[in-house]
Amino acid sequence: MASQAQATNGTVAIVEDDPGIRDLVRVLLGREGFEVLAFESSAGLDADGLLERIDCLILDLMLPGEDGLMICQRLRARMPRLPILIVTAKDDPIDRIVGLEIGADDYLAKPFNKRELVARLRSIIRRTRDVVSAQAQTGDSFRFDGWVLRLGARALLNPAGEQVTLTTSEFDLLYTLLMHPQRVLSRELLIDWTRGGLANPVDRVIDVQIGRLRRKLGDDPREPTIIRTVRGDGYLFSPDVVRC
Repeated sequence: MASQAQATNGTVAIVEDDPGIRDLVRVLLGREGFEVLAFESSAGLDADGLLERIDCLILDLMLPGEDGLMICQRLRARMPRLPILIVTAKDDPIDRIVGLEIGADDYLAKPFNKRELVARLRSIIRRTRDVVSAQAQTGDSFRFDGWVLRLGARALLNPAGEQVTLTTSEFDLLYTLLMHPQRVLSRELLIDWTRGGLANPVDRVIDVQIGRLRRKLGDDPREPTIIRTVRGDGYLFSPDVVRC
């Protein structure tokens, strides 16, 4: 993410084909101190250097041509740490899970509350910045079972030294688990720490993200040993963790 000028709270791109909603969000976020780039399709995102400038992408799911899921999947391959917030009229839990599975960081259904949109956006951007600034207090890296999580580079290295790509939300969740190893963390607590409490405790967002993390860590989902499920209570990160 590019560093932001003091005059703004960050740079946000919107892809929304409905001009009324697009203008509403653009004006709303502009009043909240964000620099806003608004597009009616994904074509506007392909300008040189644009993705590197933005702190979060607000993406409509139901778009003509290349829909939001396709865009999300394509951008994840190019910009794995770009925060993506899907905003859509489709409120089917399956669509929500699919969006999270392919790398969206959050999901907000239309019609949405304006304050909730701003709160979720601020939470996503704050989490990204807080993890980077935390390296001054906690050290630059965490080590566990041969793995290394580097805060400054926002990079995860496997025991062979190869980089494993994490989305912003996956990185934030792993960082939270590493900060509290060998301790049972409830879903509610994980939602509060990683999403600012901006999700329903019965929502499956944390379960989906845990599943993605397990696959990337090579943790058997049937008998996980790194991120253990504690029935009725939440999750526990088992390995010893060393800050360095």
